[in-house]
Amino acid sequence: MSDREYDIVLWGATGFTGRLVADYLAGRYGASDLDWALAGRDEDRLAGVRDELVAGHGENDAGNDLASLDLLTGDAFDRASLDAIGERTAVVCTTVGPYARYGSELVAACVEHGTNYCDLSGEVHWMRRTIDEHHERARETGARIVHGCGFDSVPSDLGTLLLQTHADEEFGAPCDEVRARVSIRGGGLSGGTIASMVEMYETAAGDREVRRLLGDPRALDPPESRGAPAERPQRGVGYDREGGTWTAPFVMARVNEPVVRRSNALLGYPWGHTFRYGEALGTGDGVGGLARAGALAAGQGLLAGALSVGPLREALDRYVLPGSGEGPDEETIEHSSFEVRLRGTGASDGYPGGFAVEATVRGDRDPGYGSTCRMLGESAVCLAGGEVDSSHDGGVLTPASGIGLPLIDRLEGTGVSFEAETVDRED
Repeated sequence: MSDREYDIVLWGATGFTGRLVADYLAGRYGASDLDWALAGRDEDRLAGVRDELVAGHGENDAGNDLASLDLLTGDAFDRASLDAIGERTAVVCTTVGPYARYGSELVAACVEHGTNYCDLSGEVHWMRRTIDEHHERARETGARIVHGCGFDSVPSDLGTLLLQTHADEEFGAPCDEVRARVSIRGGGLSGGTIASMVEMYETAAGDREVRRLLGDPRALDPPESRGAPAERPQRGVGYDREGGTWTAPFVMARVNEPVVRRSNALLGYPWGHTFRYGEALGTGDGVGGLARAGALAAGQGLLAGALSVGPLREALDRYVLPGSGEGPDEETIEHSSFEVRLRGTGASDGYPGGFAVEATVRGDRDPGYGSTCRMLGESAVCLAGGEVDSSHDGGVLTPASGIGLPLIDRLEGTGVSFEAETVDRED
């Protein structure tokens, strides 16, 4: 796919999510259709992952190919070791979080070597830092640095891009407003995800600027739109009349909403400077839906409050929440699912009364792991092969502005699906 030694280097292959991504790439591409390598701190542990891949994918040609996967070692704080990896590959695909702690030197190395990069970061304050420190340099070197290539924020960002593309094709105009309703069945959290949450709250507790960014709905916007008005994520119980469902705050909205707004800006504001985007959890109608919305809103508020208090945060991290390397079991991953339904409305010269379109994103596995490993893996493959629909040759980008619709094509048949349709305005 490139003139470099590797198409993709998977950094963090020994971690919980890293193993899932490695297993996905092994099953879908083997080691003959894709030149990739496993990377991390410990060569023995990397060799163990490689052995698992060979055993898990059978004694066939793919299995034998996987036995030849190269193992690369480095340290997240040793820039020289990261430079040595970055200069050998077209793409670094990383699952090593918290990214604010372990990701900065890796991004810097990729930027300097013009190496594409994708991750699972939902750490808005760190994403803002990489934009400020590296966006212009990445444009010079041609490095595409694409954050948020998992459940946050591929369904939201690419779902909006697909919906807006459909609206433009059908009505000759984009939607002025898009609302997303998220439904999740089952699922779980890993130690890595928890560590990122704890790290973010710890940082916010001692840094006023971080607290401000986490509450800023335009935290990721370019300078020209940072001060423009924007609604904040939903905090309490709401009701979606068009969808006929009660809603609760969605914890990832604080990440996804700024990402979608940044996409609009980086794409040149094709959806307008006053474009509005918001998302929430759909909990159903009636008394049951209201009760679920209330319980979820209260639970999220209690957890956020506990994580904001040092002693409570430390106790939860040590005694209650999953530890490093832990995560949902295989049955939970395989039998969980998600759906994100986006509805957009707008008006055009030919439709002065307005129009409505919908896009639906579905995943047939746990959203944070089973589906996320596919989203991240295919993001890396798109970047390695130059399968991108974007005018940006480099920069700190988003899934929609850094890869675009080709990622939807790549995900077809993986259990993650996207579809768009026109709906009656009265629906």
